[in-house]
Amino acid sequence: MPPVTGVVFRPQSPPEELRAVVEHVESAGVAELWLWEDCFLEGGLTTAAAALAWSSRLRVGIGLLPVPLRNPAVAAMEIATLARMFPGRLTVALGHGVQPWMEQVGARAESPMTLLREHVDAVRALLAGETVDVSGRYVRLDRVALDWPPPTPPRLLVGARGPRTVALGGEVADGVLLDSVTDPDVVRRSRELVGGSAQVCVYTEVDPRAGLGGVGAWVAELGEAGADTVVLQAPGDAPDPRPLADALG
Repeated sequence: MPPVTGVVFRPQSPPEELRAVVEHVESAGVAELWLWEDCFLEGGLTTAAAALAWSSRLRVGIGLLPVPLRNPAVAAMEIATLARMFPGRLTVALGHGVQPWMEQVGARAESPMTLLREHVDAVRALLAGETVDVSGRYVRLDRVALDWPPPTPPRLLVGARGPRTVALGGEVADGVLLDSVTDPDVVRRSRELVGGSAQVCVYTEVDPRAGLGGVGAWVAELGEAGADTVVLQAPGDAPDPRPLADALG
C-alpha cells in the first residue's frame, strides 16, 4: 500500500500566508498539511486551529510540540479541543525540543528523555479520558482529568532522530515522526525499532527548483522502506510548499 503524502508549511513563511497555502493544498487533493512549532517563529496549535478551520477535508499534523514549553495538562486540553472540533483530522507529534533553545527560555531539562516519556504518558492518558495522578521527575499531576476528552484520541507521535527516541515512540506513542530523512535505510532501521504496528511518518526535503520529476519514485522508495506517511518540505530559503502540493496532487 503506498504511503499517505503531505507537505509542510514551514515557519520560515509568515503566518499570514497560511490561509492561501491551506486552500491551495486542499484543492490540489493532497491528504495532509504539516506545521512546525519552532523557536521563535510560529505556534503549532494556533496554526493548526486556523488550518483546520480553513479547510474541510485536509488532515493537519503538528510536527512538533516541544514538551518543555507546556504543562502536559494544558497540552492535552488544547489537543482535545481541536480533536473534538475537527474529529479525525489531527495528528500531533511531541518532542524534547532543541536543547539550546530550551535553555534559552529557561526550560531545558537535565534528562530530556525522561521528560519526554513522562509528558507523553500523561498526555495520552488524559486524552483517553483517564484521571491522572502522578508524581514523576518532571510531571506532577494531582487527580487531573479532562472534562471534554475526545471520543477518539488523535494520533500521537514522538519526534525523533536518534535510535533511543525512535524506540521510545514505538513504546509510549502511536509511532514516530522522523525529521529530514535523506536515506531509506533510516526508515528501515526506525521501522525495526518501533515495530510493525506503529506509525512511521517521514519528513523529507525536496527543492522544487531542482525539478520534481523524481518525487513519485522517491515517495515510493520511502514507502517501501517502511514509511506510512511521507511529508515533503521545501528548503528554508524557498519554503513555499505549493509546488510540492501540485507535484503530489
